[in-house]
Amino acid sequence: MATHIIRRSIHAFFQSYHSFASIATLFVFPVSASLLLSQALVTSSSVILPSISSRLESLFQAAGFPATQFFSLVRLKISQTIFSFTLTLPFTVTFLLLAKASIIEVIREFPSRSHAPPPFSSFLHLYRSLLPTHLFNSLVILSANATIFSLLFLVFNAVDVIGFSSSNSLLFLSAAAAVLYSVIVANATVICNLAIIVSAMENSSGCLPVLKACMLIRGRVMTALTLALPPNLGMAAIEALFHYRVVRPYHLSKFSLSVIWEAFSITYMHSLVIILEIIMSCAFFRSCKLECHTNLENKSYYKTELEPEEKGAPQV
Repeated sequence: MATHIIRRSIHAFFQSYHSFASIATLFVFPVSASLLLSQALVTSSSVILPSISSRLESLFQAAGFPATQFFSLVRLKISQTIFSFTLTLPFTVTFLLLAKASIIEVIREFPSRSHAPPPFSSFLHLYRSLLPTHLFNSLVILSANATIFSLLFLVFNAVDVIGFSSSNSLLFLSAAAAVLYSVIVANATVICNLAIIVSAMENSSGCLPVLKACMLIRGRVMTALTLALPPNLGMAAIEALFHYRVVRPYHLSKFSLSVIWEAFSITYMHSLVIILEIIMSCAFFRSCKLECHTNLENKSYYKTELEPEEKGAPQV
C-alpha cells in the first residue's frame, strides 16, 4: 500500500510539476531557507543554545533523571528543536501553511490543472482552517513530550526508591525510554501531519481534524510511518549536504559566488522534498477515506443480505 501511494504521489508531482515548481519558489523556498539556516546556526551558536541546554540540564537534574548518555542526547536534541522552532515559526505559520493550502488546492483539481498555480483567492480560505489546526498540533506535540517525560520521571524515581539503580538497570531503562520516546513522537507527528490534510479537505479546524486523523490512521500506523520515512531521510540528507557544501566553506573563509549558487540549489531541492511530502500526505488521506468508504459499503451490504434470513428464521 505504501509503495502504491508513493508511486501515485510521484505521478501527481510530475503531472503538475509547473504548479508545484511555482509553489516551491514562492512559498516553500523561504521556509526551507529558514530551516537550513537555523540548522547551521545551531552548530555555530555559542550563547543561545548552551543557555537552553544548561536550563534543560538543571530541569532534568531536579526531576531526578540520571546523567546517562541517553538523557544528554535528548537534552541536546530538545535544545536544537526549541532553537530551530523559534527561528522558523514566523515562516511556518505563514509561508508553509500557504504552501500546504495551495498544494491541496492543486491536488483537488488534479488532473484538470497542470501548468498554472491556483490563484491566491482560491486557497486563502483554506489558510483560515489550517492555522488553528497547526497551532493545536503544536500543543499535541508538546503534550506528547510532556507525557513521555512525566512517565519517565515516575519510572526512574520508582526504580531509585526500590534500589535497582545499577548501571545495567539504568542502561536498560534508557534504551526502553529511547524506543518509547521515538514511537510516541513519531505517531504524534504523523497524526498531526494528517490532521492538516483533513482540515483542508473537510473544511474543519482546531481539535476536530486531529480526532478525525486518529480515526483514519487506526490500523494504518505502519503505512503512515513508512510514508514519512523517505521524505524525512531526504531532508536529512539535504541538510547534511547544505552543511558540507555551504556552512563548512563559510567557516573556512572560502565563501564565493559558486557557494551562493549551491546554497540556492540545495534550498530549492529541500523545497521540492517538502512539497512531495505534502502530496504523499494527501494521497494517504484519500487512500484512508476510500478504504473506510469501502468497509462501510461492505458492512451495509452484508447487513442487508443477512437481515431477511435472520427475520425469516423464527418463522421456519
